[in-house]
Amino acid sequence: ATMRTALRFDSVSKRYRIRSGPESGESGGKSRFTFSRTHASDFWALKNVSFQVQQGESLGIIGHNGAGKSTVLKLLSNITAPNKGQITINGRISALLEVGSGFHPELTGRENVYLSGSILGMRRAEITQKLESIIDFAGVRPFIDLPVKRYSSGMYVRLGFSIAAHLDPDILLLDEVLAVGDYAFQEKCKQRIAEMHRQGTTMVFISHDLNAVRAICQRAVLLQRGEVMAEGTPDEVIRRYTETASFHQRPQITDERRLAEITGVFFYDSHGNRTNSFKTGDPVSVRINYFVHRHIPQGGLSLYFLLSDCSIAVQWSTSLSGRPLDMREGPGSVEFSCNELGLQPGVYQIDATIEKSGTAEEYEWQHACATIHVDAGKIVRGAFYMPHNWHRAAVRPALAERAAERVN
Repeated sequence: ATMRTALRFDSVSKRYRIRSGPESGESGGKSRFTFSRTHASDFWALKNVSFQVQQGESLGIIGHNGAGKSTVLKLLSNITAPNKGQITINGRISALLEVGSGFHPELTGRENVYLSGSILGMRRAEITQKLESIIDFAGVRPFIDLPVKRYSSGMYVRLGFSIAAHLDPDILLLDEVLAVGDYAFQEKCKQRIAEMHRQGTTMVFISHDLNAVRAICQRAVLLQRGEVMAEGTPDEVIRRYTETASFHQRPQITDERRLAEITGVFFYDSHGNRTNSFKTGDPVSVRINYFVHRHIPQGGLSLYFLLSDCSIAVQWSTSLSGRPLDMREGPGSVEFSCNELGLQPGVYQIDATIEKSGTAEEYEWQHACATIHVDAGKIVRGAFYMPHNWHRAAVRPALAERAAERVN
């Protein structure tokens, strides 16, 4: 490899041997000296994988669970070795795999900064020089001299990321770490990673967060069942990935079955202005334009809001509302509206379908026909925002009597 190459995989294969045989404790009265055959089968987690990352470049590796992503990380981190092929690494490598994995619960936050820094290869003087920045970034100054076993999970996570983010390695390996902490801290992490990238740090980012891959990476690789299925720009590779999304295989709709087609999906704010940016809790309306080739007497329209891992955040559907549409030949339009958008902050890809109402028979499937950005608005603690009201209620007499009995 030339010095311009930070790391290279050359025809790398990794085999795991899966053993199957009698479990311990299944002897059922047989002599403990009885020997039984244990069967082993080979599972190739990676098959002939090749890619390279130039110095200062950021590569995203995406794929469904079991595609081989974590095996790539283990190989790069020197946790395991390949069975075939060669891996070349030029420069100091830091793996941020499990945030806070090097912490000792009895030690204080400050002591753990020094411990984690030394595990990551930093000299004590280097850690001292960066200590204030690490504490400030993590936002744990009032608690830095308390044992970390008394930290909340959020504080634990913030301190772990802050240490790794101030290591200044030549190559940084990231594994789903941006899925930690609250929304504001995730944004802070992304900014820090972007800053490190501008300073010339090479990055390998392994994630389900396709929007983070788009934001951070210049190139991407798609792994499927241990093999490289696609390589190119993040947009190209993500498009290929979403087409093979595990939650639903995109249906192959033949021309004979395509009775209608979706011609446009447009989002509007409360003033009727077309936009793709909203805040949690905002009113939103969506217009779906379509063209019907052959009359569909019992038609249905559905919108899917997809998370970055291609799972469904929510589905809006005329079929689920029990309102079949009489879709006559020619152009048509339907509008969905929602008084308060309950989605968490994030980026959502939109799929739209035309189907036979109340059935799984699809006549049209428009994949990734729109994207919306949701920013922080009404506060979400949990999976989604639910519109609600509070008011002070009168205490019912029976409850007041029971409360008085307990006090007395």
